[in-house]
Amino acid sequence: MTTRYDMQMTTITISRPTTADAQADDTAVNATIGLAEGRLPHIVSIMRGPAGDGSGSAVTTGPDPQFPQTLDAGLAVGEAPTLLPTQAEGWTGTPAIQVSRGGVELFPSFAVTKTSHTANAFTFAAEDGQARLVLNGTLEIGPEGLLHVDVALTNASDADAPLVVNRLTPVVPLPPQVSEIESCTGHHLRERALQRQRLTEGVFAKESRMGRPNFNAATLLTAGERGFGFEHGLVVSAHVAFSGNSTTFVERTPYTHGVIGGGEITYAGEITLKPGETYRAPRLLVALGDGLNDVAARFHAYLRARHPELAKPRPVMLNTWEAMYFAQSEGKVIALADHAAKVGVERFVIDDGWFKGRRDDTKALGDWQVDATLWPEGLGTVAHHVHDLGMEFGLWFEPEMISPDSDVARAHPDWMLAPNASRLPVASRAQQVIDLTNPEAASYVEAAIDTLVGEYHIDYIKWDHNRFLTEPISPASNRPAVHGQTEAFYAIVDRLRARHPGLEIESCSSGGGRIDAGALERCSRVWASDCTDPIERADIQRGTSLLVPPEMIGEHISESPNHATRRATSLTTRAAMAFFGHLGIEWNIMKLADADLGRLKRWVDLYKERRAAIPQGTLVHADSPDPAVRVDGLIAPDRSRAVFRFAAVASSEEYPYGLIRLPGLDESARYRIRPLGGVNLYADEFSPNCRTKLGWWTEEGVVVDGATLVQWGVRPPQLAPEHAVLIEVTRQ
Repeated sequence: MTTRYDMQMTTITISRPTTADAQADDTAVNATIGLAEGRLPHIVSIMRGPAGDGSGSAVTTGPDPQFPQTLDAGLAVGEAPTLLPTQAEGWTGTPAIQVSRGGVELFPSFAVTKTSHTANAFTFAAEDGQARLVLNGTLEIGPEGLLHVDVALTNASDADAPLVVNRLTPVVPLPPQVSEIESCTGHHLRERALQRQRLTEGVFAKESRMGRPNFNAATLLTAGERGFGFEHGLVVSAHVAFSGNSTTFVERTPYTHGVIGGGEITYAGEITLKPGETYRAPRLLVALGDGLNDVAARFHAYLRARHPELAKPRPVMLNTWEAMYFAQSEGKVIALADHAAKVGVERFVIDDGWFKGRRDDTKALGDWQVDATLWPEGLGTVAHHVHDLGMEFGLWFEPEMISPDSDVARAHPDWMLAPNASRLPVASRAQQVIDLTNPEAASYVEAAIDTLVGEYHIDYIKWDHNRFLTEPISPASNRPAVHGQTEAFYAIVDRLRARHPGLEIESCSSGGGRIDAGALERCSRVWASDCTDPIERADIQRGTSLLVPPEMIGEHISESPNHATRRATSLTTRAAMAFFGHLGIEWNIMKLADADLGRLKRWVDLYKERRAAIPQGTLVHADSPDPAVRVDGLIAPDRSRAVFRFAAVASSEEYPYGLIRLPGLDESARYRIRPLGGVNLYADEFSPNCRTKLGWWTEEGVVVDGATLVQWGVRPPQLAPEHAVLIEVTRQ
């Protein structure tokens, strides 16, 4: 039996050609899009390498060599998912478009009305005249080699017939050899821990209904061939660039190899379009690569391109939170700033507790006026002092939250998201959510921040977000408000940055609860976790780095024993674990002796040397069969130098440790390897059971060819468990 699908298909191939230095920046990727009558566009393939000669898009026509035969006990058309598969195309999985009018589900059937393409982008428009819908989409391969998928749905009704959008989640097909899925899980103080399982028939979805991605967000959802790792194996990774409720999923039916995709999760009635209005789904970013290091590098390039300031030296910062919590005073803060300047800090940040009545976390949130009892002359004295010391000045805010016990809540009880007028959502940290979809509330919050930034010449905002958005109904609209709340957050940040050029904003959310490309297009730093324990951070930072480039990840040297875990660790281990990211200090360094301050300054100085030599490096993680070993590296783009970290996070199954490989180096070069900063810096890291010295662990080190370092490696020092060292690598 023939069907309308058994006809000619037109294919269009778009590509991002290789750069001049293909080895150092191998971003060449191409995607082929198929067009057939009666169907939306579908992706035929995504492959590494340029399309054809790499000079531009290629167009061909012919039968679809992938389209399945029709078999008994099914529909009259084989299952071959398009970019937004629906039942009208024979898709039996989760419909990618779910819309309704008047409470009745619509089943759209689109006809493509227009297409256009360039060398690296394909654009289309489609209509369903009966359902009165218009769909627009763009597939683009960015300069970093990611596939950008953007789709938008318009209510084309000419009558007063609102359209409710429940789902708009584009998908990309998976190649036949994938058989495993990897994502992240976690919780507060243990964010973004990797988890893996088989790819089986059904749906695997990482969903958030908390108003933010949260601690267990997928970060990257990856499908790959069996046994893939950081360094090897075909992988396809997806990320939804949105900070509200979202889903990232892999779905496989008995009739397909599977699809990977994602988008926003909406509550009933949350996205309601009047005639002529358009809903734009969050951007879906998809990477194809050889191992997780490869796809992570593409996401790093995507975010770096949006923040030119990242190319400048990232200022060493000190945050007051673990130094003094709420027990602030003008004298204590100024004294801490003096100590910070002595050890080389370049940005000084006052955390929670500076505004009126804020002595603990049960009250005053939202009253963004300086507490005159703590700061008799406002923050001007301390801000001027910090700036006079040559440091930038930063301040903590939590603009999206409100304490019921606050002046602003008492004056405007209708400014809090609530399921109805008789009760509030379950409390969290004695706080609720201020309704930024209410223009008056949003204007108050924005004006309060804007005034303080201007008055005190604030250089940096630590923007926190400490509670879930549950039962999030806006009293202003009587509709669910997560989507609008997220858009309001974006708009306020965009306007503040436009009015105050150079202002940097960090995305903090109980630590690492809001880390996504939507926030990170606007925020140049994330706080990866409230846990600053270096052993816990070994994996927290690995998971975060799947998406976030290292210079955007806040990595702080904190006190020992650690405030979160009570684990005691050496200064060397704490500094080594913070060495690749955006370095900070989370510690009351006023109580340190001069000798200890000198040791801390030594690490700050080493970081600044590394920062100058490798300001934006390629971050790599080595695959190791030993669960106690972590090997990570930061490599200069030209591969002339690198720093590798060897960490023993537990007692090893090998005695002594096995060889550690240093991936990412130039295999045709020769490199000198030696302890970064000198042998004496690591005197306390070695196991007390060592009877002999490690031959190459000297001031001069040893020269080894790159192929040996990459493929076989070197013998690492025999560290005591829960210790780390840094290895300097320099091309000869």
